[in-house]
Amino acid sequence: MVSGNIFHCRKNSWPPEEYINKATLQLFDFDSAAPPEQAWRRRLNSHANLLKEFSVTFMEAIKMVRLGIRIWSYVREEASHGRKAPIDPFTRESCKPSATQGVPLGGMGSGSISRGFRGEFRQWQIIPGLCEASPVMANQFSIFVSRDGGNKSFASVLAPGQHEGLGSHKKADDQGISSWGWNLNGQHSTYHALFPRAWTVYDGEPDPELKVSCRQISPFIPHNYRESSLPAAVFVYTLVNTGKERAKVSLLFTWANSIGGNSHLTGGHVNEPFIAEDGVSGVLLHHKTGKGNPPVTFAIAACETQNVSVSVLPKFGLSEKSSTTAKGMWCKMVQDGQFDRENFSSGASMPSSPGETLCAAVSASTWVEPHGKCTVAFSLAWSSPKVKFSKGSTFHRRYTKFYGTSERAAKDLAHDALTQYKRWEEDIEKWQNPILQDESLPEWYKFTLFNELYFLVAGGTIWIDSPLPSSNMRNKSRDQVKELENTEVKVTEAKVSRRQGADAGRTTDSTYDVEYTTDSASDVDCMVDGVDEKHRGDLSHESDASVTLAMMDQQYDRDDVGRFLYLEGVEYIMWCTYDVHFYASFALLELFPRIELNIQRDFAKAVLCEDGRKVKFLAEGNCGIRKVRGAVPHDLGTHDPWREMNAYNIHDTSKWKDLNPKFVLQVYRDFAATGDMSFGVDVWPAVRAAMEYMEQFDRDGDGLIENDGFPDQTYDTWTVHGVSAYCGCLWLAALQAAAAMALQLGDRDFAETCKRKFLKAKPAFEQKLWNGSYFNYDSGSSSNSKSIQADQLAGQWYTASSGLPPLFDESKIKSALRKVYDFNVMKVKGGKMGAVNGMHPNGKVDETCMQSREIWTGVTYGVASTMILAGMEEEAFATAEGIFQAGWSEDGYGYWFQTPEAWTMDGHYRSLIYMRPLSIWGMQYALTLPKAILDAPKINIMDRIHLSPLNGGFPHNETGVRKIANKAKCFGNSVFHCAC
Repeated sequence: MVSGNIFHCRKNSWPPEEYINKATLQLFDFDSAAPPEQAWRRRLNSHANLLKEFSVTFMEAIKMVRLGIRIWSYVREEASHGRKAPIDPFTRESCKPSATQGVPLGGMGSGSISRGFRGEFRQWQIIPGLCEASPVMANQFSIFVSRDGGNKSFASVLAPGQHEGLGSHKKADDQGISSWGWNLNGQHSTYHALFPRAWTVYDGEPDPELKVSCRQISPFIPHNYRESSLPAAVFVYTLVNTGKERAKVSLLFTWANSIGGNSHLTGGHVNEPFIAEDGVSGVLLHHKTGKGNPPVTFAIAACETQNVSVSVLPKFGLSEKSSTTAKGMWCKMVQDGQFDRENFSSGASMPSSPGETLCAAVSASTWVEPHGKCTVAFSLAWSSPKVKFSKGSTFHRRYTKFYGTSERAAKDLAHDALTQYKRWEEDIEKWQNPILQDESLPEWYKFTLFNELYFLVAGGTIWIDSPLPSSNMRNKSRDQVKELENTEVKVTEAKVSRRQGADAGRTTDSTYDVEYTTDSASDVDCMVDGVDEKHRGDLSHESDASVTLAMMDQQYDRDDVGRFLYLEGVEYIMWCTYDVHFYASFALLELFPRIELNIQRDFAKAVLCEDGRKVKFLAEGNCGIRKVRGAVPHDLGTHDPWREMNAYNIHDTSKWKDLNPKFVLQVYRDFAATGDMSFGVDVWPAVRAAMEYMEQFDRDGDGLIENDGFPDQTYDTWTVHGVSAYCGCLWLAALQAAAAMALQLGDRDFAETCKRKFLKAKPAFEQKLWNGSYFNYDSGSSSNSKSIQADQLAGQWYTASSGLPPLFDESKIKSALRKVYDFNVMKVKGGKMGAVNGMHPNGKVDETCMQSREIWTGVTYGVASTMILAGMEEEAFATAEGIFQAGWSEDGYGYWFQTPEAWTMDGHYRSLIYMRPLSIWGMQYALTLPKAILDAPKINIMDRIHLSPLNGGFPHNETGVRKIANKAKCFGNSVFHCAC
């Protein structure tokens, strides 16, 4: 834990009184209308500077010219099939990225819409893998105020200045949105963000005597696997009249029938009004998507109460040809402050014509007495029940489990959002308050911790409903059980005690004593029982042993939280990139552990799968197969996830040295943190297979794996020779984790083998890399072999996170971390940018390649986590604060809510909106280790493994957990299928 006095003397990072005067804050001190003290803040008139993308040096360009040509050819080939390549460095968005982002809308996995801090709706990700960055400027909130006596009136869009997309000059006869009142200056209006909520406070703008707070709420609620999937958000306006006259206030919510880009012009879109229960009413906007993608329906709504009257305009357009123009709509609101009640009975509109923009509006009007207060609530929801990937696979989104598959579910979502948001807020505050009220933590850390979670909504997440409960899948499972019962049976001696895990709904004791094996052949298949010389190792599959249908049904009901995908980044379109998930997964483990366990199960199944189709690897131009059995895939795919893995094709990742150890480490961490024994049993065959697969890379028999003189790890432009600090440390940690897990699952032979290898590899690692103060980058003789790598103790990070004994002496761990802090952190602009990946011992940045000279945001958070676990809290927070200073502070580069993978020392970014910065939750994990780990016996688990007489490599005859090796159908009822 952080000691109480480390940050006690620090000034509050973002004092709210510097943004809003105290009198205004006091006026909003009810109904959660006042923004919290711990929030990220901006004035609405802040300059949103354009962001600068990185560029390679001349020498880097020369080295990558052949790769560039091959990527160009591949991008064109994919485009010819109507697909977007997962990595495309040649195509740039027409909307240049700028420092305008804010808290995104909605829950996880149902498509996302971001909202800039100045109010614009942007970053549309409704279609999987497609991000439309430009804002849709017709989507706005506006306000109309008139006072008794009629001598004062105000009308303004609640967004400051001349927004992009409106043009620099407003024509007198313009019938579009530039005819609206863009009158807000923004000088006295502020934005406050604490994901998943945001507050915009208009302190006397546009009416000097009216204070307005808009609170944006989305249902991101940890451990709630229902409402966190809902595509909905609420905007609660709190109005305070400080004048002496009664004020009529009308708030207007306008929305275009669009999913971003030019989709509003494609035609065939329909709007219709609706009236629901509990005073909720609004407009449904049915959007007909192009290219065969599933349709989308939006709902904009408001809640009518005793004091609030709601009216709608189901249809208006942006051109003079429209029956009701944007200008006509605005004039109606200025004059009347509401629309005609007859509009509710107008029915569905005619489908829009190509080139026509179809918009809708909802108005909520109320009277606010002198010195009185009033609340007006709007909701936005969208329903796109089907997810369709570009190679044809379709799934139902998670929320359809609760709302059905009709597009009209948007109406129910909008209704429930308006009637349930107060409970959402209670749950959110209950989750956040212990951290926010912890005075030992710096303010910047508190709101950056929560705000980095934006990625779980805006990172292209897909959350599908599990197909397991459907009758046809249940029947299929029965058939598979019968087939397994008829296969060859052997008896092994094994007893595994199952204890209730973190999310287990039951406690059972079972004896696992049956082994099944079948055989089948296919280009895409699962593991084979026994030794496969071609692919090395015993790649057998073990799973739960009782195999009764009743237990299977219970398992489905208990674990059915669907399947979850998230992109590596909006520029690197690959689902669940595993070497990056290694860093980001702490957020899911902390907040949605059942999702995290399911992702691990998906990868466990993938380890035991092979896809023999040929792939060309672009770095070297050679060919190989898409997925090798025993190798952990780089990702779960792009165009057909779960079924076509390894969309990444720069290098052959079956030869990467970090993926398999990372899988073993993540599985053990999750196993230790949740105490879920059934999860351990499920994934153990893949853990063994992953470890056995790596034996081929120990070429000199010293127990260590060696790198192969190319970038064969997550730093995929940074070449490694021989033993490396990064991969070698991961391997040592994986040996220890596999030994510990084997012991707990009763596989003592394997535990002994891993321990024996560990005891052999550890001294070899230290002998080859330890130089007295840190571990050298690698054991080669290149110019950067003695570089100080920030990430050199990644394996120790996971070892300490899992409650395992340290890999090295405490003095060596602290010495290496101190070296990283003194050189990689503090020698780069005084520690105000994070940790640079590589630094020469002479204090100069390692410029061997693009990645060695970069600062990786997620790696910096990971290094800080390792420091916390090593008792170096002050250095940890100083290290991580550099990411805040450069990325989130007002004096930084403007990367808030789009934290990139990397930036250079001059602040140029690479890959905005990236997965890895979620590793800040590794810091929180380190500060509050799970109870299961804290309560675990303190005895060194490696000391409990007693070595028998010497044996050779990994054993191929198992004892311990019962295994089912069903080659053709080892994926059972999961959404993962071997066949393509």
